[in-house]
Amino acid sequence: MTAKPAADAPATPPGTPALDAAAVAVIRETITRGLASVNALSEPGPGWTRPSYGDLESEAHGLIEAECLSLGLTVTRDAAGNLFARMPGRDPKATPLYIGSHLDTVSMGGAYDGQAGVVGALAIIGALKAQGVTPASDLILIITRAEESVWFPVSYIGSRAALGLLLPEDFDATRADTGRTLAQHMAEQGYDAEAVRNLTPPPPARFLEFHIEQGPVLYDAGEAYGIVTAVRGGLRYRNAMVKGTWAHSGAAPRQGRADTVVALAELIVAMQGVWDRMLAEGHDLTVTFGKVDAASPAHAMAKVAGRAGFVLDMRSGDPETLDAADAAFRDEIARIEAAHPGVTFDLGAQSRSKPARLADSMVEFVARGAAAQGDTPRRMLSGGGHDAAAFATAGWDSVMVFIRNWDGSHNPDEGMDEADLVRAVEAVTLAVIGEAG
Repeated sequence: MTAKPAADAPATPPGTPALDAAAVAVIRETITRGLASVNALSEPGPGWTRPSYGDLESEAHGLIEAECLSLGLTVTRDAAGNLFARMPGRDPKATPLYIGSHLDTVSMGGAYDGQAGVVGALAIIGALKAQGVTPASDLILIITRAEESVWFPVSYIGSRAALGLLLPEDFDATRADTGRTLAQHMAEQGYDAEAVRNLTPPPPARFLEFHIEQGPVLYDAGEAYGIVTAVRGGLRYRNAMVKGTWAHSGAAPRQGRADTVVALAELIVAMQGVWDRMLAEGHDLTVTFGKVDAASPAHAMAKVAGRAGFVLDMRSGDPETLDAADAAFRDEIARIEAAHPGVTFDLGAQSRSKPARLADSMVEFVARGAAAQGDTPRRMLSGGGHDAAAFATAGWDSVMVFIRNWDGSHNPDEGMDEADLVRAVEAVTLAVIGEAG
C-alpha cells in the first residue's frame, strides 16, 4: 500500500533557514540505512521481535552506537543501559535538547515503532554535521531501554530509570516470556539493578520524540506529520481472571452453571456500553480487552469453562475519567457476580501511567521549523503511551512529532513512507538551525 501524497504546503516565508543539498541527502540516506540495519535484527517473524532487555535490543543499540561514533559523538550509557550520544553545542550551559526513542518491540511488531524515532534523531545530527551547523545547545541522541510494557508489567522502564523514577517493586516484575525478573534481565545485559536504584538523573531538559502515529488521523487527512500536544494515560489489569465451576457441556443444566466464558462475554458487552455512554458525555476514553484466554489445557469442547483470563486496557487524557471508568467496570462485575452464583472475578494488580501534557514551548519549536519549509502540521493527541510522557511527567519540556502510517501499529503491517519521516526530520533540523541563528 502506498502512502497518500502530502497536502500542498504553503509558500515558505522569506528569510527563513534552509537545508543545503548535502544535508537533505544525509537525512534520506541515514533514515534508509538506519531502518534497514536495525530491522535486520529480529526473532523469527512474522514482523519484528526484539524483547526488552534482550540480546537483540542490545545489538540494535550497538548498531546505532557505531553510527554515532562515526559522526564523532561522545557515547555514554547510564546504569540502566540507556544510550546517550552527545553533539556539543555553542553554549554548554544552555538547556540540552534530547532527541530519540526506543529499539525494543512488541512481539511480532512493526518496522517503525521506536526505530523511526531513533534514526530520525541520528539523521538530524548527520544533517547538522553535513551543513556545518553547531547547535545552540548540546544535542543528545537518546535510545531508551524497554519502552514496550508488554514484556514487563511496568511502563517506560528505560526512561523512568534514567529519570530515577522506577519503584523498588518494579525490579521484581517478571518478563512475560521468560518468567525472570527485570533485575535478572538487566544483569544478563551487563547492568546492575542496585546501581539503577541509586542512579542520579540528569537535570530537566528538553526532549523530542519522532514516532509513527498509531491511528489513522494523519493518513485519512493526507498529511505527512503532526505535532503531539498531549499523551493519554492508561489504567490496566494485566492478569485478570474469572473463576467459576467446571462442568460437562451436555449434563449441566442451564440453571446453576457458573460459566466463566458467558460471564466474561457479558462484561465485555457491558463495558462497550459504558464506553459509549462516557463518550456521549464528552469524556476522552478508550476501552480494550487486549487479551482473552479461555483456552488453557484444562479446557475442552465438551466442558463448561471454569476459568477464563483477560487483560483490560483503558486510556484517557484525564485521570478522573479513568477513575470513573474503573468504578463503572467494578459495578458491572458486581452485577454479573450477583446474576451468576459461583462466578467470581479476580482482577489482580492494577497498573497505571499518567496522562501527560506536552510543552507549548516545544510544540512551537517544531512549528517554527515546519513553517521554515512551508508546512503547517496539525496539533493532535497521542492515544498510545510513549517515553515523551515519562519525561514530561518528570518536568522536562517534551514534545512528539507523529509520522503518518497505515494499518495500525504493534503489528507486522505497520506502514510508513520514509519520505514522510524525511519531511518531519527536515522540519526539526530547521528548528535547530533557526535556534542556532
